[in-house]
Amino acid sequence: MSRTLRRRLHHGDVDGKKKEHFESSGLDSLSEPLLAEDDYAENKKICTLEDLWDDERKKAQFHWTFIFSNLIAQWAQWLANIVLGSGSIIGRLLSLPSTTLNTQKNKMLPSSLSPLQELRLRILRQRLEVPFDGLKTEHQDALKQLWKLAYPDRELPSLKSELWKEMGWQGSDPSTDFRGGGFISLENLIFFAMKYPDSFQRLLHKQDGTRAEWEYPFAVAGINISFMLVQMLDLQAGFPSSSSGICFLKLLEEDEMAFDILFCVAFQMMDAQWLAKRATYMEFNDVLKSTRAQLERELALEDISSVKDLPAYNMLR
Repeated sequence: MSRTLRRRLHHGDVDGKKKEHFESSGLDSLSEPLLAEDDYAENKKICTLEDLWDDERKKAQFHWTFIFSNLIAQWAQWLANIVLGSGSIIGRLLSLPSTTLNTQKNKMLPSSLSPLQELRLRILRQRLEVPFDGLKTEHQDALKQLWKLAYPDRELPSLKSELWKEMGWQGSDPSTDFRGGGFISLENLIFFAMKYPDSFQRLLHKQDGTRAEWEYPFAVAGINISFMLVQMLDLQAGFPSSSSGICFLKLLEEDEMAFDILFCVAFQMMDAQWLAKRATYMEFNDVLKSTRAQLERELALEDISSVKDLPAYNMLR
C-alpha cells in the first residue's frame, strides 16, 4: 500500500528554539494522487539536459566573477595608497580634525605647573589620602566640632547616639558613613559651617523653598559632594586631564582653599537643583549629576580666575 510523508510544523517555546515533527499518514487525506513512474522518468531526462546547460553557465559566471574580483581588489589597494598616503593632501586632510582637537586641548594644558600650584596640589592630595578613622582623637574632635557649629545651643552627644541622625547621618555612628569620602569631607563640612554659617544653617535645617517629605540627609550629602568633586576635578590622577581639573589649577593658584570653597558652592548649587526638580530622596543621584554638569559649565566660562568668579558663588551667604 502506497503511503506518503506529510510534514506538520510545531512551534515550541523551549530554549527559544523551534522544533519540527514529521508524521506519516495514508492517502485517504490527500486530494491528488502522486506522479506515476513513467512521468517521473520523462521529466528526469529533461532535467538532465537542463542541468548540463546550467553547469556550463555557472562555470562561465564563476570565471568572470573571479577575474573582476581580482581587478577590483587591485584597484582598491591602489586607490587606498593614494588617498591615505602619509604625504598625500587627502591624507593630511583626514587627520586634520583629530589634530585640531589635540591642539585645542593642549592650549588648555599649562606647559608646567608653577611652584605655588605644585605645592598646593601636593597638599590637597595629601588631604585626600587621609581616611576617616573613628579611633583617632583628632577625627573624633573634628566630629564634635561639627556638632557644636551645627547646634551651638545644644548639648554635645556621645560619638554613638541617635541624635547624629538629625544632622543627616544614616546611623547612630557617623564614622560608618564616610567610606570613600575620607577625612577631607568632614573638613569640608566644618569649613562650610565656619566660612558661610548662614548658608550652612539654611541647608542643614532645609529652610529654603518647598521641601520634600523625604529629604536628602544633609551630612551624607556633603560626603557625596566631596567625592563628586574629587572625581570631576581628576585630582587623583598624576596630572588633571579633564577640562574642569585644568581650570581648577588656576583657581588653586589664586586661593589655597579653592577646593573647600568649591565644595560650599557645589552644596548650595545642589540644594537649588533639588528644589527646582522637586526631587525626593530616591532622586538624589540624578540631582548630583545635574549639579556636576552645571558646575562644569561654570568652570568652563571665560574670565574665571577664582572660585568667587563663578556665578553660583553668589548664592552663598
